[in-house]
Amino acid sequence: MTKFIDEKQVSKLTGLAVQTLRNWRFQKRGFPYCKVGSSIRYSLEDVMSYMERRKVKTEA
Repeated sequence: MTKFIDEKQVSKLTGLAVQTLRNWRFQKRGFPYCKVGSSIRYSLEDVMSYMERRKVKTEA
């Protein structure tokens, strides 16, 4: 079963400002999301996958 979280939870999880998430939605970029009425929800799995794909590997 997919767990959905709201924009405040995504903000806390990623360190991104809520306003950044709103701007990204307006620009049609960033995390995939679901909209039901006026509620925005993000799949926790999608958020984690998005962040993982953007991981920068360093030579250490």
